[in-house]
Amino acid sequence: MGFLKRYARNPAAVIGLLLVLAVIAMAVSASWIFPRDPLSLAGRPLQWPLDNPRFWLGTDNTGRDIAAQIFHGARTSLLIGLVATVVAIGIGIVIGAVAGYYGGWVDDLLMRITEAFQTLPNFLLLLVLVAVFGSNITFVTVAIGIVSWPPSARLTRAEFLTLRNREFVQACRVLGMRDRQIIFREILPNALPPIIVYASVIMAVAILLESALAFLNLSDPNIPSWGNLIGAGKGVLRVHWYVSAIPGLVILLTVLGVSLVGQGLNDALNPRLKGR
Repeated sequence: MGFLKRYARNPAAVIGLLLVLAVIAMAVSASWIFPRDPLSLAGRPLQWPLDNPRFWLGTDNTGRDIAAQIFHGARTSLLIGLVATVVAIGIGIVIGAVAGYYGGWVDDLLMRITEAFQTLPNFLLLLVLVAVFGSNITFVTVAIGIVSWPPSARLTRAEFLTLRNREFVQACRVLGMRDRQIIFREILPNALPPIIVYASVIMAVAILLESALAFLNLSDPNIPSWGNLIGAGKGVLRVHWYVSAIPGLVILLTVLGVSLVGQGLNDALNPRLKGR
């Protein structure tokens, strides 16, 4: 209850939560409000928002309902964000935990690998992976997670370096517990709060990365995606700017909401750090 009260005291965090809940509601209700295939032809191309009561947000340059793509695209963005975050956090926790717990040459080796991944910008590395292995949405999602793990590995390592010599860890060693048990059962639960907070950053970045790929026509064209819709509208941007502006605004609000939730979690989990 104390955590919820601290979170509710942060107006920005509450606004962020409402934005995220709105996106989730769009994803859940998409099939009910728009039962037809969102990528099918719905009407005359390039109808402006509110010109036709059937199309709240108008149609794109191929005659598809923009509102339907926005609602169904919410599923895509949330799924990509969640799965990519799980992949990135999972890889980062394993590498960071092993490096921070054992130290020495193991730490040096794993940190050199981490630095090698961070040498290239994650979007450039993502472009290489997609160019080599294809733009299937499953692979794109996993690839986003693969290029996003280094910061979470460094964060996990830092937490383990702080915790590995605490009394409760030494007591576990005296009791004869295996290293795997100490790492994942004893130390990791105490290291999770900052990692959970950082997960919101990874999720926001994952949504932006997929949208950027779709804008460049490098994501899966067979699924409704906010990025695909922006990419479809770039050819008519000067005249029918709303085709790209509407999904762009939705992406902005979604990323803002996820970021505000992450900041709210940070303030609620670490009240002493608030305002620093």
